[in-house]
Amino acid sequence: MTVKIQVFSDFVCPFCFIGEEPLRQAVEGKDVEVEFMPFELRPYPMEGMSPKSDYIQQAYKQSVQPLAQRFGVEMELPMDLDPVPHTHLAHQGYQFAMEHGQGQAYVDAVFKAYWQEGQNIGDVAILTGIVRELGLNEAAFQDAITGGTYVQDHKEALDLARNAEIQAVPTFIIGNQKLQGLHSKESIEQVIADQANDGMMNGASCGPEGC
Repeated sequence: MTVKIQVFSDFVCPFCFIGEEPLRQAVEGKDVEVEFMPFELRPYPMEGMSPKSDYIQQAYKQSVQPLAQRFGVEMELPMDLDPVPHTHLAHQGYQFAMEHGQGQAYVDAVFKAYWQEGQNIGDVAILTGIVRELGLNEAAFQDAITGGTYVQDHKEALDLARNAEIQAVPTFIIGNQKLQGLHSKESIEQVIADQANDGMMNGASCGPEGC
């Protein structure tokens, strides 16, 4: 039985970036279907936070760095991007990439651009460069983003998160079980196994009264 996994995530969330690694390890070789689900921590026009603020500096040193080391993820807080960029355009770009069969590759590239290369993922030019590297049509991408082609799709994606009562990211919905926050490879694997077994036990069947 294929286990469906929805990953609610925002590109500027450090724990979302770190969480990609244990998830990747957990699903390797398994019958799963992983879908990235957009979420915005601070939707436009809400002002982004400053990476130089005491709050973010303290959180990064005390929480993010230790967890990044634990999970073997290389990352740097983009200090020059102040305030933290909005991500609505990056999420709209995901819709474009997904339509062209490069959804997960785009997600990986945007995370890398922000957390490892310090690039402004709120800039259409940066996003266009990412699309170019994926071998997609950059002119079509620019037209779609500047023309608002995916504004409604992104709104509907955020509505899905709201309806699923997602209040923090990352949040993983594995089958019918919700996991909020960063989890180990082993924890994710266990939930996948449980959900696969539930599906086998509760699959379609027939009884004396019919099917």
